[in-house]
Amino acid sequence: MIAVLLGGIAASPWMRVALRYGAIALAVLLFLLSLRGSGERVGRLAERLETTEKANDVQRKMLEAATRRPRSRNDLAERLRDGRF
Repeated sequence: MIAVLLGGIAASPWMRVALRYGAIALAVLLFLLSLRGSGERVGRLAERLETTEKANDVQRKMLEAATRRPRSRNDLAERLRDGRF
């Protein structure tokens, strides 16, 4: 029964054209959906990179501040006396 229906559809020239256009439309739709998925993936990776760069920048600033800190209690006391803290 199903084979007869499919055979009748495939025998009609108009149905073959409709099936061809349908297959092309399906291929284009699947292509666009895959592009959307890869675009979302790229967006997430870009956001992760930006977050990592911000964290690295904060850590670099903390390390730079640590290089300028007083080394001992005497250095701290001297800085406080001079007003350079």
